[in-house]
Amino acid sequence: MEGEMSNLFKVCVAIFVSLSYSYAVGKIVSKGIKRLFFLLPIVFLFLSLPLSLSSINCGGITGFFISWLTNFKLLLFAFGKGPLVASNSSSISLWRFIAYACFPIEVRKNPPQKTSLKDPKYYSNGKNKENPPQKTSYVDPSKEKMSHSRTGQSKENPFPRIPRQAQKWALIYVVKVLLLAILVLRFSYYENHMHQKLKLFLYCLYVYLVLDIILATASAAARAICGVELEPHFNEPYLSSSLQDFWGRRWNLMVSRALWPTVYEPALGFWAGLVGRRWAPIPAVIGTFAVSGLMHELVFYYWARVWPTWEVTWFFLLHGTSLAAEIAGKKAVATVTWRLPRAVTGVLAVGFVMETCFRMMFPQVLRCKADVRLLQEYAAIGAFL
Repeated sequence: MEGEMSNLFKVCVAIFVSLSYSYAVGKIVSKGIKRLFFLLPIVFLFLSLPLSLSSINCGGITGFFISWLTNFKLLLFAFGKGPLVASNSSSISLWRFIAYACFPIEVRKNPPQKTSLKDPKYYSNGKNKENPPQKTSYVDPSKEKMSHSRTGQSKENPFPRIPRQAQKWALIYVVKVLLLAILVLRFSYYENHMHQKLKLFLYCLYVYLVLDIILATASAAARAICGVELEPHFNEPYLSSSLQDFWGRRWNLMVSRALWPTVYEPALGFWAGLVGRRWAPIPAVIGTFAVSGLMHELVFYYWARVWPTWEVTWFFLLHGTSLAAEIAGKKAVATVTWRLPRAVTGVLAVGFVMETCFRMMFPQVLRCKADVRLLQEYAAIGAFL
C-alpha cells in the first residue's frame, strides 16, 4: 500500500507539471493545429500515467479523470474551446486551469439567479399582479428581528442556516454513502446465497453509487475552492423515461458534455453534408457511442491489465444503435399525438440498460475478479489508515 501511495504522489506531480506546461502553451501558442502539436505529448503522457498504478481505485479514477476527461478538455483547449478557456476577456488563473482540467467539473454557464422584485417571474402568480409589494426605506425593528429569525441570521448568530435544498441533498448523499458502506462490508457475506440476477443488480447499484459519490465529492471540493456553481453529474437516472433521456440528460452527464463537442458535433457536421441535417444525428450518435465504448475499454484495461474482449464496446454500439432507432422513430411519428405512458417507457428503458449491463458489461469485469480485488483494496486501505 505504501508503494502505491508513493506512485500516486509521483503521478500527481507529473499531472501538475504537465498542466502547468499546457497553461503556458495556451499563453504563448495560438489556438489551432500548432497548439495541438505542443499538447499532444501531454495527451500521450496522460494515457500512460495510470499504467504506473496497480490498484483498481487509483488506476481507474486516474484513467477516468486524466486519461479520458482531461485529455478531451486539452483537445478542445488546443482549438480554443471547452471549459479550460475563459468565458470573458480576462484569462483564467493557473490554479483554476489545473482544477478544471483535473477534476470532473464544469462551471455552470447560467447559474440560477435570486428572484427580485423587478423579475417578471415574481408576478407569475395572479394575486401579486394587482398589489405588488412596495419598497420602503423604513424598517420596523420587530419585523427586522423576525426576518433574521426566519433566515437563521441575527447579531448573536451571524451565520445563516443551510438552505433547505442543500439539507435535502446532504441527506440524500448520507443515505447513498450508507448504502455503499453496506454493499462493501456485507456483500461478500451473503454473495453465495444470492440469485445471480440479484448480484448483478447490486453491481449496478454499486457502480452508480461509487460514480455519483466520487463525482459529487470532487464537485463539492471544487465548489468550495473556486466558489463557482457547477453543472450536475447525475440527474436521478432511475427516473429516465427513454434511452435518449437516460444517456443525454441523466446518466454521467460529465461524459456526455465531454463527448458532445469533441465527437458528436464534428460527426454531425460531417454527416450533415452527406445525408442532410435531419438524419445526420443518427450516424453521429452511433459514432459517439463507439468512441465512448473504446474509452471504457481503456479504463477497464487500467483496472484489469488484460486484453479486452470488446464486449463493452459492443454494449455501447448496441445502445448507440438503439438510441439512433429511437430518435428515428420519434421523427417518423412526430405527428402522432398518442404516446405510451412515461411509467411504461421508463421501465422499458431502465430495464433494457440493466439487462444489457448484465449480459455485456459485467462479464468482463467479473472474469478478471475486479469485484474481489476491490474488496481487498478496501480492506487494505482500512488497515493502512
